[in-house]
Amino acid sequence: MATAALLRATALDSRLSFQIVESVTTEVGPRLAGSPGDVRAVAWAEAKLKSLGFDTVWTEPVPIPAWERGEGTAEILTPFPQPLTITALGNSVATPPMGIEAEVVAFPTLEALAAAPADSLKGRIAYVGQRMWRTQDGSAYGAVVPMRSGAAAEAAKRGAVATLIRSVGTDTHRFPHTGMMRYEAGLPQIPVAALSNPDADLLERQLRHGKPVTVRLRLSPTTGPERQSRTVIAEIRGRERPEEIVLLGAHLDSWDLGTGAIDDGAGIGIVTAAATLIRDLPQRPRRTIRVVLFAAEEIGLVGGRAYAMAHRAELPNHVLATEADFGGGRVWRLETRLPEARRPEAKPFATALLPLGIALDGNEAHGGPDLGPMRAVGVPVLTLAQDGSDYFDVHHTADDTLDKIDPAALAQATAAYAIIAWLAAEGEGDLRSGAE
Repeated sequence: MATAALLRATALDSRLSFQIVESVTTEVGPRLAGSPGDVRAVAWAEAKLKSLGFDTVWTEPVPIPAWERGEGTAEILTPFPQPLTITALGNSVATPPMGIEAEVVAFPTLEALAAAPADSLKGRIAYVGQRMWRTQDGSAYGAVVPMRSGAAAEAAKRGAVATLIRSVGTDTHRFPHTGMMRYEAGLPQIPVAALSNPDADLLERQLRHGKPVTVRLRLSPTTGPERQSRTVIAEIRGRERPEEIVLLGAHLDSWDLGTGAIDDGAGIGIVTAAATLIRDLPQRPRRTIRVVLFAAEEIGLVGGRAYAMAHRAELPNHVLATEADFGGGRVWRLETRLPEARRPEAKPFATALLPLGIALDGNEAHGGPDLGPMRAVGVPVLTLAQDGSDYFDVHHTADDTLDKIDPAALAQATAAYAIIAWLAAEGEGDLRSGAE
């Protein structure tokens, strides 16, 4: 606990995590999986981790689908001509080169679209306007994001030629939010784009006039042959139980609109700096600390699944896993996901985190998006819940840039991750359900 207090003080005074975010956003920038930026990101991460003095640094291949955004434009043709600010959703197909011109039919929610009769949208563009609301824990995202992933399939079932959605975001700026969508086998694949929130408001105002609203939509994304990305991994080897692993994760890729500062440059900075601060201690921890920068999270958690498959034989040796993928805000809550018999093992974590203003609350932690496959087979996970009140203002937009990072808040989050990693790697207790 004395070392945890030292780590806390050191992390709060350190700018290392911010310097790492500054480095990746400046030297690499957008890192869409499969793009040249993704290749540069892998090389950057490998070099950065080696320069920070990790014992071992390596990469692992992750096959991925190759999708590129291309260009996207939209405009209202009638009744009141105006341009619209849009972006294609990830995995969308293209429109014909000259675009699609069609009348818009609006639905307030995905459920309302799914309740529409068959063939009721034939030759039309479906628009779904479900609005996201602001929450500290980001819970509204889970409630609204099915609209983004499923609207095109539901519209195609009813004969629509394209789909527009209100951006899944909480801002009022003219920045559309991208993100992945999915098609269903056996259905037509129709193009789908997100409107910025102000443009969604504009479209809805025109629709309220009671006159037909016609939109022209042009999208030119492409999907090519399968490519290969890479997950980058680094370790601080444990002094007594090197085979036992504490995993600190983040994802290396980003969407291509911004420079990936909050999503997930901040996470990269947090976990890399946390592990580096532990490496700089006078004594190595008892167990190994492994930093995993997952490939291709944004396009479907591909890297997380690939890691779980490649390391399935050693997953029983993962004593704890946690991922930083919620921006650069302060941590305000610790959540566990432990067997009842192991829950007392979390008390030292709560004690050490209390001076940072972090409270222990709940035992339903998800750990992070890339950890789902590991969590499913029993790897213990913790969630260090960061303040996401403004996270979805810039999430998946061109506005995701370094100036959105608060160095002091990032340092507090780094301190929390360093403390958790140290206590899990050094403590005599064990969070695994079958541990002796």
